[in-house]
Amino acid sequence: MVTKETIREIILDNRKDVSKREIVRRDFSFMDNACYVLIGVRRAGKSYILYQIIKDLLANGHSWDEIVYINFEDERLLEMQTADLNKILEVHQMMSDKQPFLFLDEIQNISGWDKFARRLAENKYTVVVTGSNAKMLSQDVATTLGGKFIIKEIFPYSFKEFLSAKKVKIDDNSFYATDQRAEIQKYMREYFYDGGFPESLNYEIKSDYLTSVYQKIYIGDIAARNNIDNIFGLRLMFKKLAENVMHPISFTRLTNVIKSSATVISTKTVIAYSQYSQNAFLLLSIRNIAAKLTDRETAPKLYFVDNGLFSVLAIHSEPVLLENLVAISLLRKYGIDDHVFFYNKNVEVDFVIPEHDIAIQVCYRLRNNIDDTFRRETSALVSYHKYTGCNNLFIITYDEEETIETDGVVINIVPIWKWML
Repeated sequence: MVTKETIREIILDNRKDVSKREIVRRDFSFMDNACYVLIGVRRAGKSYILYQIIKDLLANGHSWDEIVYINFEDERLLEMQTADLNKILEVHQMMSDKQPFLFLDEIQNISGWDKFARRLAENKYTVVVTGSNAKMLSQDVATTLGGKFIIKEIFPYSFKEFLSAKKVKIDDNSFYATDQRAEIQKYMREYFYDGGFPESLNYEIKSDYLTSVYQKIYIGDIAARNNIDNIFGLRLMFKKLAENVMHPISFTRLTNVIKSSATVISTKTVIAYSQYSQNAFLLLSIRNIAAKLTDRETAPKLYFVDNGLFSVLAIHSEPVLLENLVAISLLRKYGIDDHVFFYNKNVEVDFVIPEHDIAIQVCYRLRNNIDDTFRRETSALVSYHKYTGCNNLFIITYDEEETIETDGVVINIVPIWKWML
């Protein structure tokens, strides 16, 4: 049981801690007095977004007497149960007569948190909760929250946020001035290989930090949380998925590859591991919009939430890194649930966003004299245009740029750094 004195101590400690934190403003906006659930992979910066909201409240005339921030990963709360949650309100009432804004960080481990959160919302409290597991928004939980909360998916830094954290100023001249372009492209290389986990910017050599994040996710958020004993099989699955990011996944074939390494595992187990990894936001899936509705789940493309994790998995293929980065950027912008697809029926297109009439091919080096890369990539978009009428056609490259017209169809070839900005 957690005592009221412990909760009071934590609230006061957190006030001092948040006050000292320096934040890089993230590209998020929040409505006044609205309740939110922020979900995303561990270390994506969810806590710092809470700090940003708190500092904005303080800057707008509110006081600490109106703010309660609790991080449920605090070891002093390890024994906290559902019945203890109301003590947070009781303690605040002992400290202040003002109704608080409540910030409840990593609350998913407290069973029944959703009922507590709904009661707060119904009583006109402003509440923001965070979690690093999608299961916290299961059907039952979503029903309990009953539309009282707005859900936001939090990713590691976008490239624009990464540049902001590096104190690089972006304006219209950045695309044309040689020195500014050179600076942006320099940081693009760093972001391309090392990713955008916010805390990684504090490390000159990022490999140790990224390894610790990866291990915390797959051991803590995936293996431990789901009682997985076959750690070797899980690690091998991630490595094989990383090697096949650009291709739809056959779970049967993936299972056979893992079995070939003398690991006993079933296809059903591999599918379960994949779902656990998506719940922890390590993996993100994109489905084939051309497939029948019942078949869309059977052969998805799976991408990793941050390019920095590829360095941990020793994947240094630039085409793979580029496609993974485009996938992350699209899912960040349009949402992870059935907005971004790939198309595979008579023609293959890497990404399509039907709601916005967009089709995208990804090609690290388009003007390749060795093969017919240019013809293959452009003809796929022309065919897709003829099938669907889609008019916003793009090829994302690492550093090539031009606008072409072929078969009466205009295709924009854009370098990744410019497209992401």
